[in-house]
Amino acid sequence: MPRPILATVHRDALRHNLQRCRAAAGSARIWAVVKANAYGHGIERVYPALRAADGFALLDLAEAERLRALDWRGPILLLQGCFEPRDLELCSRLNLWHVVHCNEQIDWLAAHKTQQPHRVFLKMNSGMNRLGFRPAAFRAAWARLQALPQVAEVSLMTHFSDADGLRFGREGIAHQVEAFVAATADLPGERSLCNSAATLRHALSTRLGASGSQALAADWVRCGIALYGSAPDHPAHDAVHWALQPTMTLASRLIAIQDVAAGETVGYGSAYVAPHAMRVGIVACGYADGYPRHASLGQDHGAPVLVRGVRTRLVGRVSMDMLAVDLTPVEASAGPCHPGDEVVLWGRSAHGAVLPADEVAQAAGTIAYELLCAVAARVPFTTDGG
Repeated sequence: MPRPILATVHRDALRHNLQRCRAAAGSARIWAVVKANAYGHGIERVYPALRAADGFALLDLAEAERLRALDWRGPILLLQGCFEPRDLELCSRLNLWHVVHCNEQIDWLAAHKTQQPHRVFLKMNSGMNRLGFRPAAFRAAWARLQALPQVAEVSLMTHFSDADGLRFGREGIAHQVEAFVAATADLPGERSLCNSAATLRHALSTRLGASGSQALAADWVRCGIALYGSAPDHPAHDAVHWALQPTMTLASRLIAIQDVAAGETVGYGSAYVAPHAMRVGIVACGYADGYPRHASLGQDHGAPVLVRGVRTRLVGRVSMDMLAVDLTPVEASAGPCHPGDEVVLWGRSAHGAVLPADEVAQAAGTIAYELLCAVAARVPFTTDGG
């Protein structure tokens, strides 16, 4: 019998979240961001549910090849562009659109021999200070690209650093929208500004004024974490607030139950001391499965977990292959627990309850992106929802 841990990808939830992003984006087209193997879900698993998107955005050429192998013939955008000149050969062969964020990438295009001119997205560093041309250098970069016979069309883009909240007490994206609008005012080309947070919070907003609102509407939005059912601005808002559904369930089962006396300890380092006699469930899941070790370290700090659909918490330290949970609230609500009972680490319980990955991540001092991307290769996956 295989070890009882399983990750399930919910395609019905992916379809729902894509439609939710469309509603928030208005007339803009949707890039479904599937970088990092579709945020840990698996490109091949999510593709049937996300193929209604207008395009796919990712980083790796190998992942782009996988999409083409699935018979996707629409746009694919390389979000970091090419990493070396020969990458342009594959862009030509696979008809990939790609971001240009530095002069070296323009140099590579100028030397590239191709019969099919490329579609590029010129990236502005409007304040994130990661990739892109600063506003003062943006027009010169645009002019260089426009002059190249290797380039068919230049689109314009930027990326927000604070779309999920405020920046120094001011609307988090206002300063970047202003920089982008000023530097691109009379330049032709399609535009892409919004990530998940900006799409849900700002894309149809009028709070930024007429020019800012018009800029945000743009031609394309880039939806990532929202597609996978997590709130991009958690804990300010949760997934329910944004009408998003969880797209991954990580579930296991109880493999043992311990009767622990008051004063006894649980797990490595004796980090948890039982305050009273209690029953503790041992679960087949640990940090080697990608579950965060820091989800439970001390006496009063334990991430939420569902046992038979009832919410409880971790006790003691997460170990490599196992973790421990307090069965007290479960047995008070649903009766005695037994080995084999369902445990949901995040996602949907068969008993109807939902545990958002955002809450588990918050307890572990991280974000849901990391949890979803970190599920280990040894964990088997399945899909439901068609």
